[in-house]
Amino acid sequence: MSRIIIKGGRKLSGKVRISAAKNSVLPIIAASLLTGYECILEDIPFLEDVNVILSVLDSLGVNIFIDKNKGNLYIKAEDLKSFEPSYELVRRMRASFLVMGPILARFGIVKISMPGGCNIGSRPIDLHLKGLSQLGADINLGHGYVEARCKKLKGTKIYLDFPSVGATENIMMAAVLAEGETIIENAAEEPEIVDLANFLNKLGARIIGAGTDIIKIEGVKELKGTNHQVIPDRIEAGTYMIAAAITGGEVTVENVITEHIRSIIAKLQEAGIYVKEEQNKVKVKGSQIINAVDIKTMPYPGFPTDMQAQFMALLSIAHGVSIITETVFENRFMHVNELKRMGANIKIDGRSAIVEGVEKLTGAQVKATDLRAGAALVLAGLSAEGVTEVSDVYHIDRGYVDMVGKLKKLGAEIERI
Repeated sequence: MSRIIIKGGRKLSGKVRISAAKNSVLPIIAASLLTGYECILEDIPFLEDVNVILSVLDSLGVNIFIDKNKGNLYIKAEDLKSFEPSYELVRRMRASFLVMGPILARFGIVKISMPGGCNIGSRPIDLHLKGLSQLGADINLGHGYVEARCKKLKGTKIYLDFPSVGATENIMMAAVLAEGETIIENAAEEPEIVDLANFLNKLGARIIGAGTDIIKIEGVKELKGTNHQVIPDRIEAGTYMIAAAITGGEVTVENVITEHIRSIIAKLQEAGIYVKEEQNKVKVKGSQIINAVDIKTMPYPGFPTDMQAQFMALLSIAHGVSIITETVFENRFMHVNELKRMGANIKIDGRSAIVEGVEKLTGAQVKATDLRAGAALVLAGLSAEGVTEVSDVYHIDRGYVDMVGKLKKLGAEIERI
């Protein structure tokens, strides 16, 4: 099993280009099931999660061609040989559940297992099922599976009890082929929702309001094909911004939409880190003194839960006491014990972590417990004294394109073995 070995203490410098957003490309790949015409996705990040969802589509009989030289992905779901995605694949990755809405809307039947993914807390699918049911689907649950059928989905008004990204995406994809108008209230506002809506509109869907809490969808009879370039990954961008800050280095993070990382920029500046915004890039310069700051994770445009672990690594060497409150997932502090192995002083109190900054972290053998925890431990290792060995790095492969290679180009002493 692969491990990442880091010799800490080197200031990072240079430029790093951010890849396309994992959390955007996965629903867009699922949405390609809504049409029998070819969809071309450009500049794709070939991550482990992308491989999994492509395997799901392949198992259904979808034609897929990958041009790794151009970074393009060609998908044509002319017809399906099965309406039941592979149990093993869906259990491996939660985002696989996003194929449910498109298959149901286009073919009127789908059977899918309960989803898997990172063990960061309960992420129930009840909002997905409630929304699809309100659109007219007949849903049955049993033996670890969900089966849904419909003659024709019909537009309606749907209120989400929580602005769930996945539920908003699944309902939105199903509604584009429904009869009449669908209104999603208390919808998620994440940039990835806007990107999916833009892709669907290119196919011929009629969606307005994506990026606000009310999305209106006028159903159409059929969708066409299109070309689409996915937005940059705001979480990867934030991770490399913290890499610059935690090492006291100076890094230019390229291919970013600064509006998408506004909360990350604000918290870094509050911590005393220099951040300069330029067109499609940000320059981050570390400081000798990192200020303690309080963070509360919230749905977009609040501070992203997917950046909580990485920011905790930075605050573990800040001056003073920081309080990090996790409101999105109840089990997202599994990295705390690993950071404590490196000398961090962190106490958990319910859904809050109290982080008292220490002078320095020290290298240790640690384990990536999930995707973002893995990134946080790599960041901690970059600043730590001595050698850090991160195991279970397959989690990192799910969401970061060549993290070791990118960090090495910035001057990190890091190897994968």
